[in-house]
Amino acid sequence: MDGWIFSTLQTLWSNQSTPDHVHSLEFLHTANGFSITMAVLHLVVCIMGLVGNSLVIVAILKLDKMSSATTVYIFNLALADGLFMVGLPFVAFQNFQNEWIFGDLACKLVMVLDGINQFTSVFCLTVMSVDRYMALVDPLRFARWRTPKRAKIISAFLWLFSLLPVLPMAFHFSVKYDLCMADTFMMNWWMTFLSITFVVGFALPFLVMIIFYTALVMTLRCARQRDGGSSTPESQRLEKQVTKMVVAVVVVFGVCWLPFYVFNFYSLHNKNVQLVFARGFEIAVLLSYSWSCANPILYACLSETFSRHFRSLLCPHKNVTSTHCNRDTEGYDLRDTNGQDITVLA
Repeated sequence: MDGWIFSTLQTLWSNQSTPDHVHSLEFLHTANGFSITMAVLHLVVCIMGLVGNSLVIVAILKLDKMSSATTVYIFNLALADGLFMVGLPFVAFQNFQNEWIFGDLACKLVMVLDGINQFTSVFCLTVMSVDRYMALVDPLRFARWRTPKRAKIISAFLWLFSLLPVLPMAFHFSVKYDLCMADTFMMNWWMTFLSITFVVGFALPFLVMIIFYTALVMTLRCARQRDGGSSTPESQRLEKQVTKMVVAVVVVFGVCWLPFYVFNFYSLHNKNVQLVFARGFEIAVLLSYSWSCANPILYACLSETFSRHFRSLLCPHKNVTSTHCNRDTEGYDLRDTNGQDITVLA
């Protein structure tokens, strides 16, 4: 969907008729330091996203075999993020060359897949926040809700649900003026769609993540206080690790996606688009794509399980202990703090 709305910005800009706007438009589409830098950054983000998410997918299929609900969600998250990167070169080419050369069918297909993968990625991360709460607070109580089979059913539903807000846009996207863009006469409808997208694709998921992650951290702290302030090194490490995970996931999600929506709403309310704003808009779009290559980095840094999996894949000659989660109750039971494996993201 990032490509959709950047195309809309190009349309808004192209509709400006003053000499200053024409000069700015020509300057934007001239090969200069900024455009070349953005093209390189698009390439870097695309490569990092494809490589990082491919490593996650291979690690799950080869070493974990989706043996837990959590890794099922992470597999679908990595798949959506990886596919999200596939559409990036097409969008980057249009933004850099101000031209779409791939045909009308490719225009519709790229934009629809772009939106589906974006929504699925956000929904998977949101479901994972609920899953982490159930796994770490009371894994035995929620065991029947956290089987790999149920996780696969929920993941399939997330993919189908992501299709609903996106599919209608395929009928309103086509190649016009050598650009892949939406119908410009439907701006009121577009504003409604953007509002729904903001609520469903950012505001509600962000709120759910904050609620469940906050509840998770507070539950861990309350458990420590119930023990009279005395806690084992293992439980202290868990609380510290979970807190880092909560802060990292929420901050990265907000930083990568909030500027994207701010620029979108501003561009629809203010059609007097300036060069500086358009460049900032392009940076915001790139930032939203970079979120998909940030997720594997979070796994590597915050998940001990995935750190071992990555080391095993990248350095197979070294003796790395294989780690598998319990099929139904992987996580950390607050009622038993002795000898359990701590897995925050996996």
